[in-house]
Amino acid sequence: MSNRERYTLGSASAEQFCQFWSAHMDALERHLSAKTWAMAAFTVVLTAYPILRIATPALLHSVMPDVVRTVLNLIVR
Repeated sequence: MSNRERYTLGSASAEQFCQFWSAHMDALERHLSAKTWAMAAFTVVLTAYPILRIATPALLHSVMPDVVRTVLNLIVR
């Protein structure tokens, strides 16, 4: 048995891990207050908004061909 084989999850252990994770998340949801959930949601929004504002235009700019970009510029103006 190699070192890697000892840490490879089998199908039964993967299922057990998912059940453990689900139980852990259920317990977490039961014990967090609404204020904590609101603070977590606010943090996610503050983090995601700038990333989306920067990444979305950059991704569209790299994906869209020049012809489509030119036509859209003519329509918008």
